[in-house]
Amino acid sequence: MAALLWPVGLALAQQPPASPVRYTEAREHTIRGSVRLPGSVEAPTISTVASEVDGLVVQYSLRAGDRVKKGQMLAQLRTENLELQRQASEADLREAEARRGLAERNLSRARELFDSQIFSQQELDQSLYELTAWQGRIERLQAEIERIADDIARAAIHAPFNGVIVAEHTQLGQWLGAGDPVVDLMSVDDLQVTVDVPERYFSSLTLGRQVSLQFAALNGWQTTGTVDKIIPQANAESRTFPVKLKFANSKGRAAAGMLVDVLLPGNAATRATIVPKDGVVTQGGRQLVFVIENGTVNAVPVETGAGAGNWIEVRGDVRPGQQVVTRGNERLFPGQPVQGQPAEYPLP
Repeated sequence: MAALLWPVGLALAQQPPASPVRYTEAREHTIRGSVRLPGSVEAPTISTVASEVDGLVVQYSLRAGDRVKKGQMLAQLRTENLELQRQASEADLREAEARRGLAERNLSRARELFDSQIFSQQELDQSLYELTAWQGRIERLQAEIERIADDIARAAIHAPFNGVIVAEHTQLGQWLGAGDPVVDLMSVDDLQVTVDVPERYFSSLTLGRQVSLQFAALNGWQTTGTVDKIIPQANAESRTFPVKLKFANSKGRAAAGMLVDVLLPGNAATRATIVPKDGVVTQGGRQLVFVIENGTVNAVPVETGAGAGNWIEVRGDVRPGQQVVTRGNERLFPGQPVQGQPAEYPLP
């Protein structure tokens, strides 16, 4: 009897344990059809960072592709000559301040002698002129020292914003003149999508409206974009209007120049099957939802359509009422046992 039971016990031991997941039922919902338009990712902020002063590059270690933060030093120019100029000007300033002190004492003495009718008006004026002259020299030297200090500070060239270096224009040991380029810096925090919208959809666009973005180059990654700018000037040939869309790129997944499919809501309303956006996963370039059936999951290929809040239209073998995994679906495989708990998503 033990020999007969042993294979059964082995099969039970080899069966994987049930994975805990959360699920939400697919729903039927009235949703507007979507229009798929090609767009491209652009970087609205690209700057050629230049040197503000003349100097020899004595520190430069960055390369194209390096990420830098705002305020990070890009290059350092030689400042020894400027330091010597500042020291000389500071020495001149100390001398001028000493001579001004002497001129103040001389003027005080000249006024006493003038009151005693020993000094003439001309001699008093001469003492006053000498004091004024030294005061002017002090102010000029102070301004010169501030200018030199500013040149020393500007000899350290810093990044004006967070970004990625896309081109280098200098190297260690190179002489830079004022205005010469150092690097081209592109911001990746505020990328945008530009899409040309046909005029028949122009009236449906409003600032702040959310649209779906899908990146084929990123395994079909989907995210939400927001209408940021609408250019009310149509192309005379294509009758399309340029529209700028903002989207979150905090993880730096998207890059400038990428192609993106923009899903704009259409005008016709239809009944469609919708699931939470968290229920759609991308594996091997395909979009899937995992449906729970008899304690295991089945991977169902789908095509996504228009989005509605946290929900999205799916086209495929998914029926309203089926339990779609919305949490813990990243590493599931077909036929895997699961233990599901419901997760509620407010309907759009």
